Amino acid sequence: MLKIGVIGAGAAGYFAAINAATKNTSVTIFEKTSKSLAKVKVSGGGRCNVTHAAFEIAKLVKNYPRGEKFLKKTFKHFAVGDTVNWFESRGVKLKREADGRMFPVSDDSESIIQALVNEANQNGVYVRYNFSIDKIEYSNNQFTVYSKENREIFDRLIICIGGSPKLTGFKFIHDLGHKVSDPIPSLFTFNTPYESIRELMGISLPDSHIKLEGTKLAYQGPLLITHWGLSGPAVLKLSAFGAPWLYDQKYNAKAHIRWNTLWTEHDLQINIGKYKSEHPKKKIKSNPLFGLPGRLWEHLVEKSEIDPLLLWHEISKKNLNKLIQNLFCYIVSIEGKTTFKEEFVTAGGVKLEEVNPETMESNLFPGLFFAGEVLDIDGITGGFNFQAAWSTGYLAGINSIKTKSDV
Repeated sequence: MLKIGVIGAGAAGYFAAINAATKNTSVTIFEKTSKSLAKVKVSGGGRCNVTHAAFEIAKLVKNYPRGEKFLKKTFKHFAVGDTVNWFESRGVKLKREADGRMFPVSDDSESIIQALVNEANQNGVYVRYNFSIDKIEYSNNQFTVYSKENREIFDRLIICIGGSPKLTGFKFIHDLGHKVSDPIPSLFTFNTPYESIRELMGISLPDSHIKLEGTKLAYQGPLLITHWGLSGPAVLKLSAFGAPWLYDQKYNAKAHIRWNTLWTEHDLQINIGKYKSEHPKKKIKSNPLFGLPGRLWEHLVEKSEIDPLLLWHEISKKNLNKLIQNLFCYIVSIEGKTTFKEEFVTAGGVKLEEVNPETMESNLFPGLFFAGEVLDIDGITGGFNFQAAWSTGYLAGINSIKTKSDV
């Protein structure tokens, strides 16, 4: 019987184990903590954002700041449609939300957890908790896995330990002989400790554009002002694509915000001019324009150095230009970051040139496989990291049971 070890009881680990489990295999998952599928449980506020309704591979891969070319080959074998079919065939119906995110109809991550646990149990997968890996040795086409007190030998090994904030989290992989890209944070919010905009916490804009000054890095989408700075999908996606640049800048940068993506500078000038001529005696501060929240409008008026009692017919050209500037290109200083809830994601991991994207097998050690965030792959928020976990886990699982003649 083929002995297969899976390191990590997360989404990728469970999916790999399930797909490796047959009547001719013995599959054991090793988890360093006392809990499995912890990230699945908290994802999407406890609802579990299973995947994203990007059914075309060409569109799907565009949501991965790192790993796009690699995943293009991976997704040919298992993509969004396959994920949906897998869960629905096991009684977990999924629904699509307006922004493309997909959740279980139950709105409860427990539905996803139970589907995975039940499938693993039915296939005889064994889970060992509180088993922390110290070292792996490869000899005679077998893998010896060491913890502080135990030693286990396997014919195949699948590593699914997820991301790590420090390189030391990948030590046993590096010591085995694989190269690992330094981990850096991805998916984080921007801190603006010295900006008055923080006083507007709780205000959200449905479709804003945010750009990092001095770069081509930009994203658009919902924007949220918090007590520490800027958050929301637009910021989280920008942090993912801009992760290496922001890391190099030590998270000190300037961001340019256009509060509505549809605005142009010319349109703002025309519409303000028209409103000014039609309502010359209205107070500027008291009458928000362009559907902006009142508190934000008041802040922009104050930022433009416009007297709170000023009427529209009294505004100077200089102040009018400042107002248009703050509407179209509001500049804010970023100083630091904050991890986004429990949904911790890192850029970095096992270098992709050392892994076969069609099988997830190591190019250095036959019989060794990788899946999930342990690879130098990460997606933006919206279910993309889970999709990568399902896809890479599936391939690692099915290919771990193949012999050389099968490949």
